[in-house]
Amino acid sequence: MTITSHKSPLPKSYKIALNDNAAMEDEYNALIKIGTWDLAQARLVCDGRSQKVGVDYDETFSPIVKPATIRTVLSKTMAKKWSIHQLDVKNAFLHGDLQETLRKALYGLKQAPTAWLRAEIISQLQTEFPMTDLGPMSYFLGIAVIRTPSYLLLSQEKYAHEILERAGMSSCKPAATPVDTKYKLSEDVGPPFRDPTLYRSLADALQYLIFTRPNIAYAGTIDHGLHLYPSASHRLITYTDADWGGCPDTRRSTSGYCCFLGDNLISWSSKRQHTLSKSSAEA
Repeated sequence: MTITSHKSPLPKSYKIALNDNAAMEDEYNALIKIGTWDLAQARLVCDGRSQKVGVDYDETFSPIVKPATIRTVLSKTMAKKWSIHQLDVKNAFLHGDLQETLRKALYGLKQAPTAWLRAEIISQLQTEFPMTDLGPMSYFLGIAVIRTPSYLLLSQEKYAHEILERAGMSSCKPAATPVDTKYKLSEDVGPPFRDPTLYRSLADALQYLIFTRPNIAYAGTIDHGLHLYPSASHRLITYTDADWGGCPDTRRSTSGYCCFLGDNLISWSSKRQHTLSKSSAEA
């Protein structure tokens, strides 16, 4: 009698569970290695939402960098012909020393960003923290970076494909589509979307897509991106305009602006005004 074994591939859900367990184990080992807490006969529950000013922390700081700031720094980098290096600090917040109950900072605490240590150069950082040197910047925050001597290209093509896949449109074929740029959409046009949760998720994803694409309101192309050039000018120039009563539902006006640092577009916005305007001049 011959006994054979057949190794079938793991189901996708099981693979995800294995990956999650590995990530949790890696996180736990980092907590123990760094000495985030002292072991005692108590249950430790960390909830950043319940912290109070003057009790659990003294000040807060938002670590989120605004897209316009990133574009400005990259624009200045091109003008100065500086190199751009990318580093990844593992478990960054866990290295911050605290004065409260915990010895070390944790993700989710309001004082964690201000408690993280700082150093002047990469070599000093690497002596203190587990750090991965990713080399010249090529991909960050879902944005591909292509650098040539004449320009820097920021592209979210991969992220755009992910949005299409989430929306169930990855099999759709691109086609040249004429668009009436003066057409005004109303809240009552078309049937309600079948899945409000999915709609909100897609809307949030599209908002992040404008990091490199100011023009996603109408038909566009996936492979377009934002070019930054080594501009010799450092002038800050802003153009602004507004329509008058353009919203068919509220009759409110829409304001828009774009801001250039030299030859590079670094900031833009288009949003509906909060109040009604009685004239085009007021708008």
